[in-house]
Amino acid sequence: MKKIITVDGNEACSKVAYLFSDVAGIYPITPSSPMAEHIDEWSSSGKKNLFGDVVDVVEMQSEAGASGFIHGALLAGNLATTFTASQGLLLMIPNMYKIAGEMLPCVMHVAARSLSTHSLSIFGDHQDIYAARATGFCMLASSSVSDASYMAAVAHLSAIEASLPFMHFFDGFRTSHEIHKISVLEDSDYKSLLNEEALLKFRKRALNPKKPVIRGTASNDDIYFQATEARNIFYDKVPDIVATYMDKINELADTDYKPFNYYGSVCAKYIIVAMGSVCETIKETIDALNNDDYGLIEVHLYRPFSQKYLFDVMPDTVKYVAVLDRTKEAGSEGEPLYLDICSALKDKDISVVGGRYGLSSKNTTPREIKAVYDMLKNDVKNNFTIGINDNVTNLSLKIDNTFKTNLHNEFLIYGYGSDGMVSAGKSLIKLLGNMTDMDVQGYNEYDSKKSGGVTVAHIRFSHNKIRSTYYVENPSLVVITKDTYLSLFDLLSNIKPHGKVLINTSRSDITSVMNNINKKNIKEKELEVYTIDAQVIANKYGLQNKISMIMESTIIYLSKILDYDSALLELTKYIEAKFSKKGASVVSNNIASIKVAPNYLNKMDTSSISYEDEKSSMETLYEKIKKREGNTLSTNDFLTHPDGLFEAGTSSMDKRFITDIAPNWIKDNCISCNQCSFVCPHSVIRPFLLDQKEYDEAPDYIKERTIKPIIKGLEEYYFTIAVSIADCTGCGLCIKKCPGKKLNKALIFDKINDLKNNHEQERFDYLEKNIKDKDIDTNTTITSQFKHPRFAFSGACAGCGETSYIRLLTQLFGDELIIANATGCSSIYGASMPSMPYTVPWASSLFEDNAEFGYGIYMANKKIKKRIERIMLENMNDNNKEIFNMWINNQNDYKITKKVYDEIESFDVPRELLTFKDNLLKRSIWMIGGDGWAYDIGFSGIDHVLASGENVNILVLDTQVYSNTGGQASKSTPKGMIASFATNGKKTAKKDLARIALSYPNCYVAQINLSANMNQVLKAMKEAEAYNGPSIIIAYSPCISHGIIGGMQNSMEIGSLATKCGYFPIFRYNPENNIFTLDSKNPDFDSYQTFLESQNRYKMLATVNKDHALHLLEENKENAINRFNYYLSLTQK
Repeated sequence: MKKIITVDGNEACSKVAYLFSDVAGIYPITPSSPMAEHIDEWSSSGKKNLFGDVVDVVEMQSEAGASGFIHGALLAGNLATTFTASQGLLLMIPNMYKIAGEMLPCVMHVAARSLSTHSLSIFGDHQDIYAARATGFCMLASSSVSDASYMAAVAHLSAIEASLPFMHFFDGFRTSHEIHKISVLEDSDYKSLLNEEALLKFRKRALNPKKPVIRGTASNDDIYFQATEARNIFYDKVPDIVATYMDKINELADTDYKPFNYYGSVCAKYIIVAMGSVCETIKETIDALNNDDYGLIEVHLYRPFSQKYLFDVMPDTVKYVAVLDRTKEAGSEGEPLYLDICSALKDKDISVVGGRYGLSSKNTTPREIKAVYDMLKNDVKNNFTIGINDNVTNLSLKIDNTFKTNLHNEFLIYGYGSDGMVSAGKSLIKLLGNMTDMDVQGYNEYDSKKSGGVTVAHIRFSHNKIRSTYYVENPSLVVITKDTYLSLFDLLSNIKPHGKVLINTSRSDITSVMNNINKKNIKEKELEVYTIDAQVIANKYGLQNKISMIMESTIIYLSKILDYDSALLELTKYIEAKFSKKGASVVSNNIASIKVAPNYLNKMDTSSISYEDEKSSMETLYEKIKKREGNTLSTNDFLTHPDGLFEAGTSSMDKRFITDIAPNWIKDNCISCNQCSFVCPHSVIRPFLLDQKEYDEAPDYIKERTIKPIIKGLEEYYFTIAVSIADCTGCGLCIKKCPGKKLNKALIFDKINDLKNNHEQERFDYLEKNIKDKDIDTNTTITSQFKHPRFAFSGACAGCGETSYIRLLTQLFGDELIIANATGCSSIYGASMPSMPYTVPWASSLFEDNAEFGYGIYMANKKIKKRIERIMLENMNDNNKEIFNMWINNQNDYKITKKVYDEIESFDVPRELLTFKDNLLKRSIWMIGGDGWAYDIGFSGIDHVLASGENVNILVLDTQVYSNTGGQASKSTPKGMIASFATNGKKTAKKDLARIALSYPNCYVAQINLSANMNQVLKAMKEAEAYNGPSIIIAYSPCISHGIIGGMQNSMEIGSLATKCGYFPIFRYNPENNIFTLDSKNPDFDSYQTFLESQNRYKMLATVNKDHALHLLEENKENAINRFNYYLSLTQK
């Protein structure tokens, strides 16, 4: 019996995976994490699998750990499942060989994703699954959300029957995150398909003291080969097993699955072979071409590769085959699927060519597919590419840009990260799916910024089947929630004539920020333009910047796609379900806001709009990407960047204007404390010191807003504060932190337009360009902020608790700093194309290896310094002796090495030494990453580096969750905290990383909290850098995932309370003098409960886990007391 649901690919797959699993070993990685989160959520709610049990979910420290865990579980007779992607899959490969070799019925579900090569990409292709194709896992591909459900079942059923492991995969994001209306079978249907005898046979193979056997033996050359070949007969049976289960599902679900499915004319001459989501686009293209010459072979069973089932569906009339691979295998004759097809067809009179498409989710449209058929028909070309303009090796096919299918109704919704419009798009799709008989599809396009970046919801709905696995191309409605986008991007070129545009804005004249191309489209296409000030409604009902429900209600009202009153009732139910854990007031305020939203809608008079034609100009790579025109760039544009190297500091050109309000400095209330700059997450508010010459040369709008600093020793300068309002996120931390004078703040929020009119951005830009750093020390929180930050305007979330630590690090050590960054939030906001916030050398390898990576950078620099010293000693004479000895004896003193650097060429030095001149300067290597890296996946590397005794520094940005992948629990997560993979509150205590590090007596160890004690933060960083040995600093970092009541603007108060109440003690241990300093004395544990209740990560526990909430939080506090007492005891030794 089928039922209809509207879900994304991850949920469709995980619903089935749950049914067939006893245990799941999990670890978060984008884009597969939601599958594991669903499994954990259902397990926590007590949902039963097919065997009447609740699935046990275990989060491991890494993907390698997760694969080891499921390997052990399988040997113990449990059906074990995991979910992964990309580098995570690669970390599982060693165990995959073991699981396959031991013939265990594991099923692994993979949201296939790009691998980290010249850069990281979270988006989808088949690089990862192809890398695992030799492991012995059977491989089953899904092309759609519906497939993800049914093929998951085929994988589990076949694994049990065949006694072999299966990897079921589908395209990351394009399928994993696409929302679609699909039909699914009942649980009882799957139960009826289960081979109970095969399952019992597997369970009886479990390790059992009553029947001792040996697993994992060591074999020699005499027998290993034969045992490997003995498994052939089992793999030979797999295609028939898979086909049989497909037939059984076909009978129940009215589908037509085969190991290879054919679509198209039965007498086709020209066919494409492909697997994954592109198959849906190919089917749509075949239908639109309506030509008997064309067909598609859609691959489901990739391993074992079955020529029998391939030939069963291939028409006898085929003469030309193009194989599409979603990967690049450098140096090969062709990509994997192409080579398989060539091998299969080698004895047939068929021409086979191969091509590449869709790397990193590159959009692939019917135009590209038509180009492949045109090529087969007119000018056969091997090793081609589609979707890009390859004007270097000229491999790309010619595209017919006039060809479009235009089958469905389409909407586009432009939002910005954190405004909730991604959720609104998903909600709208589910409403359409549930309230109508139409087919629906939703897909969200993101950039890499953590917050404030551009999001685009692609929505389709139709009375026909939707196969369009590519971006929306011809919307009838375009929604724009950030009015500044109208000046930055071309938003309306693809909209239908007479279409509707909905703009969220507070401006009375929206045309004032419109570029000419958007104005032109409004006029020429006769578009209906509507405006709404959703922020006014949100503010009225206390929703801060969350406008998503308001906009969703308005979209439904304006588009008339649903009966508005009925939709309003469904939206009300959705709000009650979504926000119930956050309190009744949040629910009631959201409901009230959606009811009044249409009253704020205004239709714009477009008759007076005028425009000028845009003049073409040469634009840089950065400018093109910034304008969302990266898809227009050619291969030739990257000839100077083939290795991923990119210019530093480009974020200074972003100027995104993503907030409507920003701080305004009131000079008469300022005490020159610079705390605003110290806490600013995005380096947008800065103090400047002007000497007399700089003051005299400054324009009046600078002079009139200066004061004499109230700072001893700096009386000769003029002081001012400036704000880059174009880069501000409006978090308000600077205003919260400002002490002001006599209770009058020196910073207040003001409207962006008013600040523009008051020359605020001009002030900042002038001061940034013309005012030089002064030669003053950085030993205080005040003076350190006069140093130009070498980390600014990142894509981090508004109010981010991590970035201020990084900015300070660059202010203190910028000239000597080299950063090795673990994958995570800090690497994404630290280096997402095209915006680079760093102007110091920065590099990232992977997630798990950052400590080793940074250690390698350090040792390489140390090696070069040894070489320099040898050259100096071998070439020392009376002329250079003094300068050489100065360097040899002071290699870890930047000022002295800088003096040597500046003067070295005036002495008698060998040419060889001058080739290493830059290496004369002292270099400071810092390894940066989050708690997921430091406490979990990268812990062994950190342990090794700390044990090395070398002069390396580690900064751990401790948010107590995996922030980058959506807030999953880490070993830093305290007991009782709610997080993904800990939906009922974490059952175990927080790992004490600092205590572990203290077991190395030669290691500098500190815990710091910028919200609690800025001076201590400064001291710790300075001491760690000065210490000639390993150091580790653990920094408390408030995060949006904490759910701070009132938002991140309150993170400083709550962060301060974290230390005051004893939750996060701060201290420093310096091996140089063997002194442990506890900087947070006498915590007030009576305020501990207040701290916990100030954040939803703890407050919600009483709702979701009533029976154990009190006990868990009491143990959380007890753990904190014991932890503090331990550190207190160290001061008494």
